[in-house]
Amino acid sequence: MNSLADQREDSETPDRHHTEQLLRELYAARASGNVAAVYDKFSPDARFRISGASHSTPVAVSANGAKEYRPLLAIMIKTFKLTDQEILSLVIDGAKAAVHWRAKIFSRLTGTTVLTELIDIIEIRDDRIGSYIEFFAPR
Repeated sequence: MNSLADQREDSETPDRHHTEQLLRELYAARASGNVAAVYDKFSPDARFRISGASHSTPVAVSANGAKEYRPLLAIMIKTFKLTDQEILSLVIDGAKAAVHWRAKIFSRLTGTTVLTELIDIIEIRDDRIGSYIEFFAPR
């Protein structure tokens, strides 16, 4: 029999199936360029971070809350087109998830396409993304 604390934790922890569905919808929306659908996956107070190394320079982006992350997501999705996106692994542990994925990323700024490996560390709050940290490296 579950204790009251276990029952409370279970009710606050996102359902694994729901978390996986949320994340798969996020990656599909991102690949299709659907900015509004991507926005919908994030909580209004979400923390958003991206860090990595491009071929020429390191990249670090940080935003807190919708007023900061929405413009960044819009620019990112409009600038970088994803093709051949593949989720290599998806690990869900309660309210936390890690996703290892790769995609060919076409930059509309440079006109080049680069196969890139990415790892995202995500926390779910109230059925939406509350924290999103992405690390990337071109192959």
